[in-house]
Amino acid sequence: MSKSQRGNWEPKIEFESELVKANTVWDQLVCMFERFRSAKLYQLWDSELGLEQPDRGSTKLRGKVLYKEPQGIIIRGRRMELKLVWSAFCLWMLTCLLLPASSSGVVRIGLKKRRLDLQGINAARMARREAVVGAGDREMFNHFGHSDEDIVPLKNYMDAQYFGEIGIGSPPQNFTVIFDTGSSNLWVPSAKCYFSIACYFHSKYQSRKSSTYSKNGKPCTINYGSGSISGFFSQDNVEVGDLVVTDQVFIEATKEGSLTFVLAKFDGILGLGFQEISVGDAVPVWYNMVKQGLVSDEVFSFWLNRDPEAEVGGEIVFGGVDSKHYKGKHTYVPVTQKGYWQFNMGDFLIGNSSTGVCEGGCAAIVDSGTSLLAGPTSAVAEINHAIGAEGVVSAECKEIVSQYGDLIWDLLVSGVLPDRVCSQIGLCIFNGAQYVSTGIETVVEEENNRASSVGDSALCSVCEMTVIWVQNQLKQKATKEKVFKYVNELCNSLPSPMGESMIDCESISSMPNITFTIGDKPFVLTPEQYILKTGEGIATVCISGFMALDVAPPRGPLWILGDVFMGVYHTVFDFGNLQLGFAKAA
Repeated sequence: MSKSQRGNWEPKIEFESELVKANTVWDQLVCMFERFRSAKLYQLWDSELGLEQPDRGSTKLRGKVLYKEPQGIIIRGRRMELKLVWSAFCLWMLTCLLLPASSSGVVRIGLKKRRLDLQGINAARMARREAVVGAGDREMFNHFGHSDEDIVPLKNYMDAQYFGEIGIGSPPQNFTVIFDTGSSNLWVPSAKCYFSIACYFHSKYQSRKSSTYSKNGKPCTINYGSGSISGFFSQDNVEVGDLVVTDQVFIEATKEGSLTFVLAKFDGILGLGFQEISVGDAVPVWYNMVKQGLVSDEVFSFWLNRDPEAEVGGEIVFGGVDSKHYKGKHTYVPVTQKGYWQFNMGDFLIGNSSTGVCEGGCAAIVDSGTSLLAGPTSAVAEINHAIGAEGVVSAECKEIVSQYGDLIWDLLVSGVLPDRVCSQIGLCIFNGAQYVSTGIETVVEEENNRASSVGDSALCSVCEMTVIWVQNQLKQKATKEKVFKYVNELCNSLPSPMGESMIDCESISSMPNITFTIGDKPFVLTPEQYILKTGEGIATVCISGFMALDVAPPRGPLWILGDVFMGVYHTVFDFGNLQLGFAKAA
């Protein structure tokens, strides 16, 4: 058959008197038969079907191939016993035609989803809050490579929902992992983990069973908000979908010091953050995918399925995006600081009203390793008040309002900058001109002396929140009486340190929308999207998806956008152009 004839024909397969038409090209059929040969079934075809062999010069296939006619390919079985083989043939055909091959530079990873539980959500809140409180002396947000023990703060995975499967070694040993954009290392339990209970509940990597294993042996520790893991580095091939990343450095965990990992539904973590926060400066898996030319584009994307009844939990696409998973166009914003996938976010609104917290901009991190939305206490308190979430009565807050409310009002009305009010009152004391306490970020000219705050007391922090609330109400031209009535109500709605933030499930429909401003465009979350439900029937409990997180400037105020946000907005992580893209999920 001539090349011109081959270019126009469409293959047809006759199976039990029915013709199935496959719109494909000859090379795809070649691909299918190569897979068929690898399954060692071709010998049956040669001996049992008696296929005729055409001119070898007309095809790239080795050995016997199908007889080709310009009008199509007709395959006729001679024995009914070969139906099983024929079914395998059709399966390989569908695999080749319908699934993306790894040579295309795009690989899809299906995700599994677990249901959230009340205990896990509350534990996650407490652990993350404790991590922030205890990290001040460690300069938590500085470059991690300079510390004795590398630290990945804010991580605890107690509320992680989405997992996928990878393989390590040759032949591959399978592990369920969290694909986590908030960290950068790959770790799994080691067969050499003898004294941690968690290791006995999960799959363990056995280096002696892998022909591609290379010894490294460098010890390492990762501290999380809820505990730590310790182990040593090793090197082996890592299989992610159809891709095989060769010579990947990863951590064999020999100690998992947290109850979190005992109860976890996952074996390990595959970090998708930047190398800047990688423990031991290990090259992340994603970097090696790009370096080894395994993906066509330096992009990966997340689609998280919010349907609790769906079997498919979501999908990660390495090397591109799937247009079926989003609507419209993505809004792109630049990554502002490598390490985390961090960007600058604009104003934050409850209903149609600004909270004033991010009016001058806030940092935000997209984190697939958590379900929650974390933000400044002052903002979360206003959310709690708006949705009727249970909080705690703050004696410090009421004390500030009763003793210093009038003075705060007078100073703001007279034009004193909000970031100077608490220092003028004397609740926050500084030995210089720069205000760096929690909640308010100020820009000071470079010639001013660097100052450190010594007023990090509870009263100082509460004063800052009160100033933000009063200032925001002043912008709305509220009367003094209404302002302080509202502020006193907020004092009763501060997020509980124990994590409880339950609400009335019957009132969800009357709650306000929450809006994040990203790239000057509004990204709205409805109550149905930011309220988490656990349990079923009369045992259903509704919980706010927001938690308090106060991070000091220059890294704060900071928001962490977890799965609650990513489930609503399809997210593109553009590594090549250092930007993030958000579009309505489909």
